[in-house]
Amino acid sequence: MRRAILINIISLVFIAITITVAQSYDPVVRQNQNQQTQRQNPNSNPPVDVQNRNNPGDQQQGQDKDRQNPLDQSLQEPQREGESGSRENILLPPDPDIEFQDFVASSLGYRLPIFGQNLFRHVPTTFAPLDRVPVTPDYLIGPGDELLVRAWGAIDINYRAVVDRTGSIYLPKVGAIIVAGLRYDQLNDFLKTAIGRIFKNFELNVTMGQLRSIQVFVVGQVRRPGSYTVSSLSTLVNTLFASGGPSKRGSMRHIQLKRAGKDVTTFDLYDLMVRGDKSKDAQLLPGDVIYVPPVGQLAALAGSVNVPGIYELKDHDTMGDVIANAGGITTTAAGQHAILERINERNVRNAEEIPLTPEGLKSELHDGDVVRFLHISPKFENTITLRGNVALPGRYPWHDGMRVKDLIPSRDSLITAEYWKRQNRLSLDVDSESFQLREEREKGTISTSPYKLDSKEGIETVQTQASAQQSLDRKPQELQTGASRDENLTQQVGRTEAQKIKGEELKNEVKHLTAEINWEYAVIQRLNQEDLTTQLIPFNLGKSIAGDERQNITLKPGDVITIFSQNDMQVPIGQQNKFVRLEGEFRAAGVYQVEPGESLRHLIVRVGGLTPQAYIFGSEFTRESTRESQQQRLDQYISDLEKEVERNAGAQKSLSGEEALVERQAQEGQRRLLDKLHQLKTTGRIVLEINPTANDIEAFPDLVLEDGDRLFVPFRFAAVYVLGNKNEMIVARIVAPRVV
Repeated sequence: MRRAILINIISLVFIAITITVAQSYDPVVRQNQNQQTQRQNPNSNPPVDVQNRNNPGDQQQGQDKDRQNPLDQSLQEPQREGESGSRENILLPPDPDIEFQDFVASSLGYRLPIFGQNLFRHVPTTFAPLDRVPVTPDYLIGPGDELLVRAWGAIDINYRAVVDRTGSIYLPKVGAIIVAGLRYDQLNDFLKTAIGRIFKNFELNVTMGQLRSIQVFVVGQVRRPGSYTVSSLSTLVNTLFASGGPSKRGSMRHIQLKRAGKDVTTFDLYDLMVRGDKSKDAQLLPGDVIYVPPVGQLAALAGSVNVPGIYELKDHDTMGDVIANAGGITTTAAGQHAILERINERNVRNAEEIPLTPEGLKSELHDGDVVRFLHISPKFENTITLRGNVALPGRYPWHDGMRVKDLIPSRDSLITAEYWKRQNRLSLDVDSESFQLREEREKGTISTSPYKLDSKEGIETVQTQASAQQSLDRKPQELQTGASRDENLTQQVGRTEAQKIKGEELKNEVKHLTAEINWEYAVIQRLNQEDLTTQLIPFNLGKSIAGDERQNITLKPGDVITIFSQNDMQVPIGQQNKFVRLEGEFRAAGVYQVEPGESLRHLIVRVGGLTPQAYIFGSEFTRESTRESQQQRLDQYISDLEKEVERNAGAQKSLSGEEALVERQAQEGQRRLLDKLHQLKTTGRIVLEINPTANDIEAFPDLVLEDGDRLFVPFRFAAVYVLGNKNEMIVARIVAPRVV
């Protein structure tokens, strides 16, 4: 028995010796022990020459001391970790929702946050370096504070003095001076008087160095309860942020600061978050306890309120008080009443309307209330909506006996702003080198104008109004084709001349500046209040504006009038307005408006016929619809050819040697061919069956014209060029027309 006891004693002694040796070789432990010894015995500092305090080594030693000092570690650690991420995000798990949040979600269909919880989601690092902020004048000096004493004149002092446990500091050649209990604003005069008993004719400056640390306790319903070592400048709010704030089950309105068993202050976080009031915040002293009690009564505000959420109630909080905490109701809230869902005597639930009047706002809210603030209805009272192809679409006030002509008094009301914009375009904008209007450039919008500037050469590409929208959906190769043609023009005549040519094209362009109005059909959309069905009332727009009583329909509140253009709804061919261009050997070449059902031959006769020099057999007739169809077929052919080339390239990957080289060269040739095909642009030309010897208008076919048609009749050539077998150019003058 004695032997076993002896063995146990020897084992304990061995363990103690091992721990002691390990601590003696641990630099961190030795460093902390040295710092603790220096703080307990500030007078045991190594002797320093008071005449020379600007030694760089001493300054470095003081900086190392600042870095090694463990004061306020609980606040400094989040700051260091904040450089790479938030400490709360790393260490703290998400706080689970409380039961009342689930209850509100089952009632509303969506979850509401607890008001104020987002304040502690990311603890700001601005609360961490409290030892670097200026010291307030009323700060009380205490044991552990470091004073930086500097004097010059009869005495040269640059000394760091730490207040010991007796409240004194030691100054070489001066002695011990009791400073504990002094305010910071009294410190300079006090030390100057104490040193002045020994030395005369000197100046003194005293500032605070490293501040003392204090230990406080944060308990209750907080995210990180426990003991905290914080700076002596810390307050209740600073430490509350360091602890992560109240949990979802903790109160935000009754946070208590206890000192020596007594309540010092009760802080309401709503005062800070809603009104910015921090007046009840208190500075901490050693041994203080911050207690967060469980959450009190809760009420939920949802719907058209500025800050929807779950709010903690104080005793006798009214509807107006909680709405004020939520930032008030929104601009689009229905301000007549709110819907209140209440639990009566923890038994049943009911709903009631609370008027948002002064009397209703004074009604008290109870624990578990859910208040829904409604939106205003989007309905317009006593209004008429005008939309479509009109100058000023929008909503207009309705009056008794109002008719269509009152809303559209004249045809000018149907001319859109886009028409005037396009009509006012004269030529290239000198400032921007673009045909885009100034207001459109400032807005930065993509214009659907039929005029688009090539970004490479600054050359205008003119499109027709019918293809303005289609140009946005055009394939990239088609856009490149248009750019290539402009680039070729630039290479032929130079950029300045090309720009001038394109500008002239725009100035002389005669086409539809906007969509034509459909005068035969417009519609009124009306809601039947009895069965809530939609009724359509069509009317003749032209007759209505002319004053036809049968078409000038009486309007009712809520009517929606839609005006269509001919692009919105296809109208009969006889009602369409068509422009045709006649160029070349016409007696009056130009752009003409085609009459309904007019043919090509009839139009030529109507404009005065041809000149004697007209070469009818060489006439060139193009049609826009044919050009688009040809371009689609060409694009499809090129696309199929590209797929075939890629398919052949994939099949030849297994070849090697000379065969692979031959196939590669063939594929390169095919790709060059595709590049040239991409540059092709269809013209939309239609071949007219005209006799080569024809010299009369009757030779033209009786072809019905379409909008955008173009007929070019060249003059009769006076010579013909023939290239012989020997590459010799022979020029033969023709006196009379003959067939070659």
